[in-house]
Amino acid sequence: MRIHFIAIGGAAMHNLAIALHKKGYQVSGSDDEIFEPSFSRLKNYGLLPEKFGWFPEKINSNLDIIILGMHARKDNPELLRAKALNLKIYSYPEFLYEQTKNKKRVVIGGSHGKTSITSMIMHVLKNTGVKFDYMVGANIRGFDTMVNLEDKNEIAVFEGDEYLSSPLDLSPKFHWYKPDIAVLTGIAWDHINVFPSFGNYLEQFDVFIKTINKNGKLFWFAEDENLKKLVHKNNVENYSYKAFPHVVSKEGQTLVEFDKENYVMSVFGNHNMQNINAARLVCLELGIKEKVFWQTIQSFEGAAKRLQLVKETKNSSFYLDFAHAPSKLKATINAIKNKNPERKLIACIELHTFSSLQGNFIPQYKNTMDEADIAIVYYSHEVLKHKRLPELNENFVKESFGGKVEIFTNTDLLKNYLMKQNYENSNLLMMSSGNFNGIDFVDFANKLI
Repeated sequence: MRIHFIAIGGAAMHNLAIALHKKGYQVSGSDDEIFEPSFSRLKNYGLLPEKFGWFPEKINSNLDIIILGMHARKDNPELLRAKALNLKIYSYPEFLYEQTKNKKRVVIGGSHGKTSITSMIMHVLKNTGVKFDYMVGANIRGFDTMVNLEDKNEIAVFEGDEYLSSPLDLSPKFHWYKPDIAVLTGIAWDHINVFPSFGNYLEQFDVFIKTINKNGKLFWFAEDENLKKLVHKNNVENYSYKAFPHVVSKEGQTLVEFDKENYVMSVFGNHNMQNINAARLVCLELGIKEKVFWQTIQSFEGAAKRLQLVKETKNSSFYLDFAHAPSKLKATINAIKNKNPERKLIACIELHTFSSLQGNFIPQYKNTMDEADIAIVYYSHEVLKHKRLPELNENFVKESFGGKVEIFTNTDLLKNYLMKQNYENSNLLMMSSGNFNGIDFVDFANKLI
């Protein structure tokens, strides 16, 4: 099969291209810009385009399929050529479904925790010898790619993102997957640029529940009132869950007891114990024994940028997290504070997503950083310009967050401020879906602590 990717450089797109290349398909692609790590990984597999740009001459009737990425526009010259030739055009979630429609599909959805739960399930399945397809939104230790597709596998585990599928397909990605086993972690308004009201955002999860297969099952977080209403209005076999019972030792270890044995978790925080319980329910449904689950999950250290420990000394730690939504920001700060309540916590959030940089959304962050001893909010004027968003007034951002937050819009000034802090008996938590305009976190951690 010959497949061409329009906008091959995206995080999901380049991983899908590599997965199909490994499967033996003939893969080509184009993009007008490709950054790391996509650049090196595509180059390593011989899939990096010779030149950046769009080349309609690459599109011909010998191609079997076009896979269209969200980065491309509707008037993309390669897309227009493909439509003129009447070639079959897929979004990547639609193509993932086509590749796995005869398999048992597990889909993890929700406004937060998707990547962590998907990663936990993948970790347990791999370490218990189960072969499976997958798609996950972060790099996971022990996995070469974020996508895997093999004909022999009978199970597929997908992270179910609610963002749009492609420029031609404005339906959320997770509407395509039609799960046999589904998880919903909670609903907190996000992606305000495409879901302008909370009601509109909520509707996408209602539709997702309706896509669950007739004999499928839904596991959902019991303490989310929006989920409770949606689940009870839909006719689906469902089971609620909460954070799995656990204790935190004097040494800061998170302990779980099962069948009179204690298991030491490598991850921590109430939010992660919610995620672990969801992963446990899915794994039991897939035939993993509970004792085996607890033995295996102990070694799960988290996905990249999900409470990732960058550096640690005897009395200080530097953590990196993907948190950007208000609910996740608050939960992440709480997790660090509960783990080391005796330590000072310096917490820094970068406003980087479309939602987090919009003036009508920022008040949602009110009091989310109150547990931090030093709270810092950073955003970049360059990113606002790039996203074509209006400027943000620093006083407005400060008042919206409340408390004693410090506001920075310059990376060098932020780094200098952090360099001046005392890290004795302290933790530093940096949170963003970006990188604070180019901070090398490992190098920075070594300088700080």
